[in-house]
Amino acid sequence: MTRLAPSPAFVVDLGRLRHNLAILDEVQKRSGAKILLALKAFSMWSVFPVIAQTLHGICASSPWEARLGCEEFGKEVHSFSAAFKESDVAELLTTSNHLVFNSFNQLERFRPMWEQYAGRVSVGLRVNPGHSEGHTPIYDPAAPKSRLGILRSEFEGKSLAGVEGLHFHTLCEQLFDPLERTSKVFEENFGEFLPQMKWLNLGGGHHITREGYDIDALVELVRYYREKYDLEVYLEPGEAIAIGTGILVSEVLDVVHNEADIAILDVSATCHMPDILEMPYRPDIEGGFLPGEKAHDYRLGGPSCLAGDVIGDWSFDHELVPGEKLAFLDMSHYTMVKTTTFNGIQLPHICTYEPETGALRVVRSFGYEDFKNRLS
Repeated sequence: MTRLAPSPAFVVDLGRLRHNLAILDEVQKRSGAKILLALKAFSMWSVFPVIAQTLHGICASSPWEARLGCEEFGKEVHSFSAAFKESDVAELLTTSNHLVFNSFNQLERFRPMWEQYAGRVSVGLRVNPGHSEGHTPIYDPAAPKSRLGILRSEFEGKSLAGVEGLHFHTLCEQLFDPLERTSKVFEENFGEFLPQMKWLNLGGGHHITREGYDIDALVELVRYYREKYDLEVYLEPGEAIAIGTGILVSEVLDVVHNEADIAILDVSATCHMPDILEMPYRPDIEGGFLPGEKAHDYRLGGPSCLAGDVIGDWSFDHELVPGEKLAFLDMSHYTMVKTTTFNGIQLPHICTYEPETGALRVVRSFGYEDFKNRLS
């Protein structure tokens, strides 16, 4: 797969994608949950026909994501944002099946608009359980002073007329135990409202397809809410669909030395893998090891002018040479959706790989016009 791909390129393994979907389908069938694809994590719409065979729809964080889901996925569209413009609501009411507000202010401000769509668009509220399981503050929706979700105290004296569902999302790439703890706090704080609701959305961040996830416990939790409160239950993971499905192929451009050997690649942390800097984290590389494990240590960096455009440190069993390809692993989710053209650096090609036939297909390539048309 690495050898066949151009560089730079995101390559999605369709076999691995089907593997993840089979696990998610098992969860749906055993629990009765409806699982949605979170476009904020993975928006490669050329593979939507594959995903739509299993999942019930998409969740969107903006009118453009909702439109993409409506046009290309063709099933349920659930939309949420921290705040909407009036024009956003007008558009989302034509593309969405669920519309979730982040405050009572917005719920009431736009009530005259959404009430006209009663019966076609189901309105909900995002709540903040007041319980944090996050390890990185920038990715923790339940961190102190979070702008995401309505606190229980805000419900006092407020009308829930027309509200059909509650939504909470507090996790980030986590296994089941954090969800179990959060669920208990959520039910303690908001359980009194569930009998009058039609649905409950447990949000995303669930690494259901990762090794070690307690699928039996998740099934039991979903069944609990469905049976106790007679609710439709939704899950909206993004990573779980795309875990382990893709690589980012890169090429060594040069090797320089400054206290250490530094390989400069045609991929950039800041342009192509910003979570490396924001999280931060160190991705795995095919044939790459921790520094010192193999004979040749290298710091890998991108071609941009940002001094901190450093991907990380690895060791290899051979010397890296210009023209050699390296493959960063698990690069489907939160990569393609976050790429930029900072410094005019080329966006990676987007490809698929079919393991059954060994065929690699370049789905999309980007050129100068893509860079130019973002500017004025």
